[in-house]
Amino acid sequence: MAAKSQICSVWLGSETGILKGVSLTKKQAFNFCEMSCMSRDQEVCVMAWGDPHESEVLVGSVNGTVKTFSTDKGIFTATRECGDPSQGRFTGLAVTDSSMITCVESGLLKVWKEGSTETAEVNVGNGVCRMQQNQSQRHRVATGGKENPLKVWDLERPDKPIFTAKNVAHDWLEMRVPVWVRDIGFIPDSDKIVTCTGHHQVCVYDPSTPQRRPVLEAQFGEYPLTALSLPASQGTVVVGNSHGELAILDLRKGLVCGCLKGLAGAVRGLQCHPSLPLVASCGLDRFLRVHSLEDRSLQHKSSNADVSGDVEEVKAEEEEDEVWDTMETVTEKSKKRAAQKDEATVTGLDGEKKRKLIKKK
Repeated sequence: MAAKSQICSVWLGSETGILKGVSLTKKQAFNFCEMSCMSRDQEVCVMAWGDPHESEVLVGSVNGTVKTFSTDKGIFTATRECGDPSQGRFTGLAVTDSSMITCVESGLLKVWKEGSTETAEVNVGNGVCRMQQNQSQRHRVATGGKENPLKVWDLERPDKPIFTAKNVAHDWLEMRVPVWVRDIGFIPDSDKIVTCTGHHQVCVYDPSTPQRRPVLEAQFGEYPLTALSLPASQGTVVVGNSHGELAILDLRKGLVCGCLKGLAGAVRGLQCHPSLPLVASCGLDRFLRVHSLEDRSLQHKSSNADVSGDVEEVKAEEEEDEVWDTMETVTEKSKKRAAQKDEATVTGLDGEKKRKLIKKK
């Protein structure tokens, strides 16, 4: 498996706990998992690089475990219990020089120190949808969710957030706009932070200024935004929504620069290349797509069926066969007999029940 994992350039997680590696150059995809223990409680919620050299992939599952996968060896090398499923699924996963950071839906953020069972806990508020790390200042993270505004935390001083965003202004009916942060990104080489919301908003905040409301607010489409990613070239952001629409937005003017076509289902994940003008996306249609951000053309497309040993497809077919096997067989003769004998009881205006023959055409 080491030879296969070393040629993979994109990594994905599935709802049955499969870690999938895709080689864009050779147009091949591989499964890395133990087939015997696949289940829905192994669903992959979050993924992150385990080290700066990208030789390890951390995989957080619904059951609260975080597994370490070695891209050099092609195997899982460690498993750690990092959460209680009753607290909700993981909404963020990150690493620093000597610790790992996890966050769950209930708002419990934990810092797991390497080689120690002790953890530092921070309550970031209930209903968390996303926790994101600042890659230039790795001890800082941002959180947000449903009725949980954007907050920036310094984990070296976690007593209170160093920045708490204020909600956008009321709408044209002077009604409060609900808070629903879905994804977060730190804009490189600046203090600014960009978020996307379930109300199809893209907001840019600047914690370095006294203003706590967005310094820029834009909208895209009519459906909830589900994911965002920042390209290598600054000044734009790529967002995706629950109807499979992808767009590139200008963060200086708040305008749509263009749309990326080809998706057919809610966008579940977006990731821009750190140096090239490329963005990878995946969603409910079970396809991995790689688009060019320069001419917005589709560079690569691979389906779940391309991945060898796809157990999800087999299970779906088996369940479908069981449904058909349990259904009663209806013949043409039985249909005619049922049409001739089909009777119903009707009640007249006088309350007297009468039997009426219903003839089917």
